[in-house]
Amino acid sequence: MSMNREQKRAAQKGGQVNPDGSQTAVRDRKAPTQHLKSERTKPMQFLREVRAELKKVAWPTRDEVRRYSIIVLAALIVFTAFVFGIDFLFERLFRFITDPAAEGALAATVSQVSAFAASGY
Repeated sequence: MSMNREQKRAAQKGGQVNPDGSQTAVRDRKAPTQHLKSERTKPMQFLREVRAELKKVAWPTRDEVRRYSIIVLAALIVFTAFVFGIDFLFERLFRFITDPAAEGALAATVSQVSAFAASGY
């Protein structure tokens, strides 16, 4: 196999070729050792390890839990209202497109919604 200078230098740095250009002896690779399956962990040992790991956890304070819960509930309410509004509008649009006779019903619905909003609900 012929190699250029760059390949020879890389092979020498990698230890694959001697300085005189002859290849080094190939090392026999050891077969990977198979790990013996250890015995099953006893339930009490498992529970001790779980308890030790739970002691390492940085648990939130009561105020943090309350704050995060309020944030989640507020986001839930906002996104639910958003999805309801989009669903309501698309449903009305679909009915308007598929049933031309519903045009009067759509106008009545819009007036009902605007009256409801004006009343301050």
